[in-house]
Formats: sequence, C-alpha cells, structure tokens
Amino acid sequence: MASQIRITIAVARVLREFLANVHRPRYGYDLMQVTGYPSGKLYPILARLVEAGWLIREQEDIDRSRAGRPVRYLYRAQATQRELAAISEQLAPPASEQLAPPGRPQSDLARQGICT
Repeated sequence: MASQIRITIAVARVLREFLANVHRPRYGYDLMQVTGYPSGKLYPILARLVEAGWLIREQEDIDRSRAGRPVRYLYRAQATQRELAAISEQLAPPASEQLAPPGRPQSDLARQGICT
C-alpha cells in the first residue's frame, strides 16, 4: 500500500500529469516544461512520490556515447488506476466550491485547470 503524502498545489500539478495518462512514462525535463517548475522544485516532489510508492523511477537503457547524451530517468505511475482516480477525486473541490462567489477571484487551482 502506498504511503501517505501531503498534497500541496505543486504535488497536485505533478500528479495531474500522471493522471492524464497513467501508462505514459515521464521524464523530468518534460515535467519541468509542462508544470513550469524548475528542477529544484520538481525533483524533490518526484523523490517524495517515489519514496511514498506512488511513482517508479527507472533509468533509461541506452548507450550514452551512441545517443550523444547522458542517460535519463523516467517516472511512471506505480499506483493502480483505481488509486489514482481516488487521488484525483480527493483533489477536486465539492461542486458548490467550484465557482468563486461574485467579486472573489478563483483559486489558483481553478485558474490552473487542476479543479474543473
């Protein structure tokens, strides 16, 4: 069973990328591009998710000299689709909270498309 992890906005944004396609492995640089997070913010989040058992970190199997670049690490969802769906459900606000009251701006989560 996966360990508990505190779900911050940053963690939720990273998890959203894995929820979009649970079978697609992701590279750190790719995740930096889609989340907008620098490496100093992203990699500690990925490390916590790996430690909690939510993600698997694997080293790419390539010949560095042939590829002309260093080996990359890829991350993929460890949790089952059911567990990820439960996490996604927990991240969504109740329907009554999805729209901001008049005169009050939407939350960062709503603006970023995390809560729809």
